[in-house]
Amino acid sequence: MNYLASANETLSLYAQAISQLNQRLDGAFNQAVEMVLNCEGRVVVAGIGKSGLVGQKMVATFASTGTPSFYLHPTEAFHGDLGMLKPIDVVILISNSGETDDVIKLLPSLKSFGNKIIAMTGNPNSTLAQHANLILNIGVEREACPNNLAPTTSTLVTMALGDALAIALINARDFKAEDFARFHPGGSLGRKLLNRVKDVMQTKLPIAQPNADFSTILSVMNEGRMGVALIMQGEQLQGIITDGDIRRTLAQFGTDSLAKTAEQIMSKHPKTVSDNTYLAKAEEMMKELHIHSLIALNDEGKVSGIMELSS
Repeated sequence: MNYLASANETLSLYAQAISQLNQRLDGAFNQAVEMVLNCEGRVVVAGIGKSGLVGQKMVATFASTGTPSFYLHPTEAFHGDLGMLKPIDVVILISNSGETDDVIKLLPSLKSFGNKIIAMTGNPNSTLAQHANLILNIGVEREACPNNLAPTTSTLVTMALGDALAIALINARDFKAEDFARFHPGGSLGRKLLNRVKDVMQTKLPIAQPNADFSTILSVMNEGRMGVALIMQGEQLQGIITDGDIRRTLAQFGTDSLAKTAEQIMSKHPKTVSDNTYLAKAEEMMKELHIHSLIALNDEGKVSGIMELSS
């Protein structure tokens, strides 16, 4: 059985819903961004069921991009978690119907605390909408579910609007990749943006003299296990020999290659980088140059290591 037709119908419905959301955005979105930017506390997001799960994703995105945020489970809120709130917090309440009981029950407490409320609802005339300071309309014509019951299109639109809000805040705060890395020190991006070449470079170097013969060069490269040999005269870098240089030499000279010395094979003026350079910049440089190894130099301009491009 072919299920592509079902998938195509679902994705087409999603695309239509996102397009309608885009056309529906108005000044309330700008006001919501300003409200969050001016918030002296945190952004608190609450919702039940699928809306709650989307809310948790929103919180994760906000928190990792410079907007202090946490998720408040409406049911737990009635059993002590309301104590986590401060009057200076902005609260985003998510309910497609705008009548979700546990969400509506939060309103009196939030009003008494003095919190500003942003309602994300598909019903602008709902109880939730009537008690909110701002309304962000997440309404959809129908769910992708054949029975028009399971939250599908509505959750997609809610998540998309949450992401749009987060991105607007990123732009407003001029939040940089370096800022993002500070909140993700354990991830790949954090490693690249926070670590420097000297933190990852190989310091046991495969070195050969300019007069080294072909056999010695191969031995040095094999022992180094980096596919390169640095050609050094004392502490001075003369050139580099890579696997590619070896292949080209063999293709051009055949068995006569065995009589070649390192200085006859090497590539002069190899690319180098300061060992104090951030990994992200060094890797970008390597990709642009289509090289897999980059020679690192210390502050004195002497060879200190070799950085290999991560796979």
